[in-house]
Amino acid sequence: MTLRVGLRDSATFANFLAGDNAAALHLLQQGGEPFVYLWGGQGSGRTHLLQAACHAESARGGSPAYLPLAALARAGTAVLDGLEQMSLVCLDDLQAVAGQGAWEEGLFHLYNRVRDAGGRLLAAADAGPAVLGVQLADLRSRLSWGPVFQLQSLDDAGKLAALQLRARARGMELGAEVGAYLLRRCPRDMHALFELLERLDQASLAAQRRLTIPFVRELIN
Repeated sequence: MTLRVGLRDSATFANFLAGDNAAALHLLQQGGEPFVYLWGGQGSGRTHLLQAACHAESARGGSPAYLPLAALARAGTAVLDGLEQMSLVCLDDLQAVAGQGAWEEGLFHLYNRVRDAGGRLLAAADAGPAVLGVQLADLRSRLSWGPVFQLQSLDDAGKLAALQLRARARGMELGAEVGAYLLRRCPRDMHALFELLERLDQASLAAQRRLTIPFVRELIN
C-alpha cells in the first residue's frame, strides 16, 4: 500500500497563507517538534499543512507517511503497522476513527512506537484533543504530548490573498475584482475555491483568455 497517496503537489509551506496561523506554520517549518496536534474547521488548512510537512520532509531526505483516516477507516488498523520506521507520520481526520476501540488502541501504540523510534508525528482533526470523542484516556494524553494549535479560518481578505497567491504559483494573474466575484458567487471554503481556481486555469489556457469577470461568469454558469 502506498502511504503517500493523496499528496497534492500544490500543498507546500510556500503557498500557505498563514493569517492568524503563523505560529503553527513556523513551528512546522522548523521540523524539530516530535508531536504536534492541529485542529480546526473545514477549510482551515490542516490538511494543507500536513501534506506540506510531508513534502518538506521528503526534500530533507526523510521518509514521510500521510494517512487520511477518513478514507482509510474501513481498511482497518493494519495500515498503522510499521509506520514507526518512517521519519514523519501525518495522521489526518482523526475524528473519523475517534470512539472506535480498535483504532484508538492502534493509535495509542503507534504514538509509543514513534516516540521510541525517535520519529515525528503530526495529527489533525476537526476538534481539540479533549473534545474529540476519544474514549481511551491514554490516547487522549498522547494527543496532547506536544504543542496543540487551533487553526483559524481566513477572513474574506485572507481568502482573496490566498487565491491570488495560489494563482501566481500557477503562473496566472487573478485580479482583485475577479477574486471578489468568486468569493461572492462560489462555495467559500478554501478547498472548493482552490479546486475551482484549478479548473479556471485549465479553461483559460484552453480558450487562450485571461480571467475576467465575463469569462468566469460564463464558466461557472
